[in-house]
Amino acid sequence: MKLAFIGTHGTGKTTLCYDLTAGLKRQGLNADMVKEVARLSPLPINRKTSLDAQTWILMTQVAEEIRSGSAHDIVVCDRSVLDNYAYLMFACGRQRAVERFVDHWMKTYDVLIKVPIVTPAAEDGVRDTDDFFVRSIDQLVDTLLSEKKIAHCRLDAASRDGWVGQAMRAVTTHPSLAGRLL
Repeated sequence: MKLAFIGTHGTGKTTLCYDLTAGLKRQGLNADMVKEVARLSPLPINRKTSLDAQTWILMTQVAEEIRSGSAHDIVVCDRSVLDNYAYLMFACGRQRAVERFVDHWMKTYDVLIKVPIVTPAAEDGVRDTDDFFVRSIDQLVDTLLSEKKIAHCRLDAASRDGWVGQAMRAVTTHPSLAGRLL
C-alpha cells in the first residue's frame, strides 16, 4: 500500500508523514516514509528551477518509492509525482511526455491526502516563502487533481489537530489492510 500527502510546500506534509508512519508502526505494520527529495537536488529549486532539476526531483521520488516499497508493506510519501509535476509546470509549462509518465505513476498510489494551506510558509532556508508561488503550486495541484479526476481526500483546514487521525482512518480502513491490524 502506498499513501501520499500532497499539496504545496509549507503546509505540514512532512510532520504528518512522520506522525502517520510512527502511528502505523505502533499498530504493528511494516511502514516506511519517503521523504521529500527536492531538498537533495543538486540543481536549483523553487522559482529558480529548470526542466532538468524538476525531472531529477520527479525521477528521484519514483526511485525512492520503489526502494521503500520493495522492503515495506506500507509506504507513506511526503509528496507524490503529481506535486512534483505541478512545480515543473509552474516553471516550464506542460511537458506532455513527462505528464504521460506522471499519469501512469499516479495509479500506483492507493490513498492521496490533500493538505490545505493554513498558515503562510515559514522560512526554513530552502523553500520559497513567496505567497504567490506557494498558492500557485497549490492551485496547480488542485487543477491537476480535477482535470485528471484523481480520487483523493482533503484535510479540513479548520481541524488541523485531527489531521493525523483522519489520515490514519484513510489508511487503516483501506481494503488492502483488511485483517492486518493489531
